[in-house]
Amino acid sequence: MARDMTPEEYRAFMMQGTRTGKVATVRADGRPHVAPIWFVLDGDDLIFTTWHTTVKAANLRRSRYVAISVDDQAPPFSFAVVEGEAEIVDAAPDELLKWATAIGGRYMGVDKAEAFGKRNAVPGELLIRVRPTKIITRLNMTE
Repeated sequence: MARDMTPEEYRAFMMQGTRTGKVATVRADGRPHVAPIWFVLDGDDLIFTTWHTTVKAANLRRSRYVAISVDDQAPPFSFAVVEGEAEIVDAAPDELLKWATAIGGRYMGVDKAEAFGKRNAVPGELLIRVRPTKIITRLNMTE
């Protein structure tokens, strides 16, 4: 039967496999913008990186509000939507490397984590921390 996830189920769901997030931000003229992201969790916070010239980076400089959707595309289908406030972290190079490596390990595999981290922990790459203000979940939608 479909139901909301417990906090533990939510965290496990968010970190299972290589599910991507879809982050929604707002453009200067009010139009929405959605982009896929690779992310990891740090407690309840979502961490991702983006290049400083992306649309989402420009949008986040203007407004910190985001929504991120993560879903399981196989039956019985589940999802989580996180609304929150994003912070562009003024990260030291070693902190950016730590998170870029963690993200690389999740999506590219442990054997490629270090190379991915080094590739993405460069000047111009931004570290984004999203602090959830609301989390909506649904587990096993078709049961």
